[in-house]
Amino acid sequence: MELESLKSQFHQHVKDLQNKITQEMQRLDPLLRMKEDLWTRKDHVDHPGGGGITRAFEGELFENAGVNTSCVFGKIDPQFAKALKGSGDEMWAAGISLIIHPRNPRIPTVHANFRMIHQGDKFWFGGGADLTPYYPYEEDFSHFHGVWKKACEPYNCYLEMKKTCDEYFSSPHRGGEMRGIGGIFFDHYNTGDADTDMQMVKHLSEHFIESYFPIVEKRMEENWTEEDEDFMLHRHGRYVEFNLIHDRGTLFGLKTNGRVDSILISLPARCKYTYQYAPKAGSVHEKMWSYYTPHAW
Repeated sequence: MELESLKSQFHQHVKDLQNKITQEMQRLDPLLRMKEDLWTRKDHVDHPGGGGITRAFEGELFENAGVNTSCVFGKIDPQFAKALKGSGDEMWAAGISLIIHPRNPRIPTVHANFRMIHQGDKFWFGGGADLTPYYPYEEDFSHFHGVWKKACEPYNCYLEMKKTCDEYFSSPHRGGEMRGIGGIFFDHYNTGDADTDMQMVKHLSEHFIESYFPIVEKRMEENWTEEDEDFMLHRHGRYVEFNLIHDRGTLFGLKTNGRVDSILISLPARCKYTYQYAPKAGSVHEKMWSYYTPHAW
């Protein structure tokens, strides 16, 4: 398939996936409020540069969330262009990026994104999904990873993508403490067979709904304590640290003249910071803390 046709097909795929995920969220949270924002941007030389669809959510089950798609193109800052893997100072990129922060601390936060980038004479795919739980339900962690193991099986890529995820979604300034319990992550993926590569990325992305929403349904009626919420808010603080200091997606969006509110929609509505915070010794939250390191699931 020609590259331009491939790019168009991928853009349509992420928009279709955005609709499916939105419908699933609305099914689980009937009072969910959605603000849809269709936005456009200018490229580095002030020419039309595409845009996207931002969907911001607030509800009883999902405290705040963003499920966004975009397709941007045009000139980019030449200095930033050198840091990418392609050539020249023109770029095209399309993808879906989502973050869901539930109100109930017994339900994990989830993040996922799947993207295609074309710069000069090169193009590649990237993305993945990772889970940030606040309560040590090991069966939920096994479910999440189990779905991704199954999705990766035809491509024999789970172990490599899991390792990449464990290493990427961690904070060096916190001694390598992970943001959550991982998942899968890949970047600059190009085997030389564009059609096959895109089919793989589409196949993986279609497993997001199965990986996450059964956990939500299982935990959404559970009661929680003040201690559960306090722990979640402190972990939200760690989430903010990672996203603002280390996340390459945040930097990419800002460096390519992306829409700031759509980029920072990944941040939780509430977070907490306490000097030298640590969960209470012997608590379930201390146990949960021990899982923010690489584990085999």
